[in-house]
Amino acid sequence: MLNSIWPIFIIISIAFAIITGNIEKINNSIFESASTAVELTITMLGTMCLWNGIMEIASNTSIINKVLKLLNPILKKLFPKVKENSKEYKEMSMNIIANLLGLGNAATPLGLKAMQTLQEKNTDKKTLTGTMAMFIVLNTASLQIIPTTVISIRASLNSIDPTKIIVPVWIATISAAIAGISAIKIFAKIEEKRNT
Repeated sequence: MLNSIWPIFIIISIAFAIITGNIEKINNSIFESASTAVELTITMLGTMCLWNGIMEIASNTSIINKVLKLLNPILKKLFPKVKENSKEYKEMSMNIIANLLGLGNAATPLGLKAMQTLQEKNTDKKTLTGTMAMFIVLNTASLQIIPTTVISIRASLNSIDPTKIIVPVWIATISAAIAGISAIKIFAKIEEKRNT
């Protein structure tokens, strides 16, 4: 869908620039955007390399196990049907930890692996399980303690205080998570009543 939306936006922008006589501004903005994109990519690459490295080191130490012990009571309530020592539990936990650290790029492959494992164990391949739905909601809400990506974008754009976004991100992601989890629980109860 995005493959068709972006070209439409570009065509409309160019047509509007021609109509209003601002074609020169379009040319300038193309070169400025290319330069900004390269700077942003380099800044984000450095940040992602740092945090991916930290996650790799953490996964080979006892740190992840300690973080998992802290998260276990919450994860057990959110995913009651998933066994604690199972492959999908570990993959989901790693994804949630990566999201908490604001590592969207590191969290994505972990999330995809977890969903693949959950789908393998899903008896009805055309329907999401409650666990899968809850996991998607948590990923979409993207609870973040450290919004690394947003901070790196703000830093690359010469923000005076790139970390000022932290508290609003906490408020937004916690609110989104609460709303999503509540919706999943409500729909699960409705589904249970339907099946009984």
